[in-house]
Parts: sequence; structure tokens; C-alpha cells
Amino acid sequence: MPNLRLADLTAEIEANVRRALLEDVGSGDITAQLIPAERLAKATIITREDCTISGTAWVDAVFRQLDPRVAVHWQVSDGQRATANQPLFHLEGPARSLLTGERTALNFLQMLSAVATRAQYFADKVADTQVKLLDTRKTLPGLRLAQKYAVTCGGCHNHRIGLYDAFLIKENHIAACGGIALAISAAHRIAPGKPVEIEVESLAELKEALDAGADIVMLDELSLDDMREAVRLNAGRAKLEASGGINDSTLRVIAETGVDYISIGAMTKDVKAVDLSMRLSL
Repeated sequence: MPNLRLADLTAEIEANVRRALLEDVGSGDITAQLIPAERLAKATIITREDCTISGTAWVDAVFRQLDPRVAVHWQVSDGQRATANQPLFHLEGPARSLLTGERTALNFLQMLSAVATRAQYFADKVADTQVKLLDTRKTLPGLRLAQKYAVTCGGCHNHRIGLYDAFLIKENHIAACGGIALAISAAHRIAPGKPVEIEVESLAELKEALDAGADIVMLDELSLDDMREAVRLNAGRAKLEASGGINDSTLRVIAETGVDYISIGAMTKDVKAVDLSMRLSL
């Protein structure tokens, strides 16, 4: 599946930010009203830890929607690595608006940069192999496209976006359809042209999936020896994806089996927000 591009997300970003500002600002920031409306200020946002940046467009949208008078000056861009204590961007404008938008802007940037940083960590581990690392649907509700975009900023790739753009036939689907071949045949009939991926748990099931014309076969928790044999048996007929039990200690050896893809849910679901700080000057 193709990776998300920032140009495709304009409407999504505006909607994400609109909801986030409504959630945080509501009927108005009463604390910011303590500051005279005419007072101007500057602010610098730094990262307190090394990270890979993602989310600049969401920050821009926060201040654009909140107060177009705020100027945002970036010192980094999406996909760039930043080091601890490095300035990321500067703000200039009404003090009230800088303070009102601070938390929403930093929430987006710290979360999306955390995803990008985690993805970069995994990508670096297999940088000299041919494998592509894929995300999953284990994302925050309402922020899937944002998180999947962040994955690409870290050098990894997007799996299907949702339940509508590709088939992923798992054990329960297979059982309900009456078998692997019947499930794949039905998928091709229901939505011709959509990628058909099916999960297998043995080499015998792999052979059945290949004979039935699967586009991608997910090898679910197969042993390393079985993955190597799967690559040999496949001989390029379909793409092979390893899934399940992927962690720091197994990622590299799985990549070296020769599979095409490895999917990692931890890229989006097991992240810790990057520590950011805003320093205001009047």
C-alpha cells in the first residue's frame, strides 16, 4: 500500500486541530484573559531529548486556526532528527494566543514525534537489509492518519489504512469462509483489484495461500527456520510479511530471513511522548 503524503492530509489536519482546540479551549481560555489583550510575546520551543520530528503541519494549523497573527518560525522539518535542548521553532504574536495554543500544539508535536522516533529506531536496526517495516491499525482513535504519516517520517511504511482499502484475512475469517482458498477466491470476487493478504500459521497453509493467488501472505509467529523455508517456497510469487512476536531482540534476525515486510504494532501503540518545553519572553 502506498505511504500517506502530507499533501493528502490537509483536510484531516484541519479537522484534527479543530476538534483538539474545541476540546481544550471550549468557550474561551479564562486564564489567558489575565494578560492584557494588546501584549505581544515571543516563545521558543525546545526538545529535552533526542527525537525524530513529525507534526509541524499540525502545529501550524493550531496557531492558524487560533490566531492568524501568530508567526511560526521552524528550525526543523518533518523527518529531521533533533538533539536534546535543540530549538525546534519560535513563535511571535499576542501573548494570549501563544499561551492558549501551547498545549494543543505541543500535544500534536510530542505525540507524532514520538511515533516518528520509534519508527526511526526500528528502521535503523534493519537499514542495511531489504525488508520494509510496516505499521498496523493499532492507533489512537481519530488520529490514525496522523500517526501513520508520522511512521513515514521515521523511515517506515504504511500498511493498509483501514478495513476498506485492502483485505487482511485472518484465522476467524478463514474459518467463517470455509477455508483459505474459498476466502481468497471470495475476496477477489468482492473487490477486484484490492490487495488480498491472508494470515497463515504453517508452511502447509502458505502453500495453499500461494496456490489460491494471495497477493501478500502474513506469516504469523512462524519460527525463523520456517520463515526461511517460506521465503524459499514462495520464490517471489507473493509478498511475505512477518508478524507477531516482533521486538528488539527478534527484529534483526527476522529481517535477515528474507521476508519482504515486518509489521510492528509498537510503532504506534507503545510510544512515550517526546519531552518538549516552551519558553516565553515578553
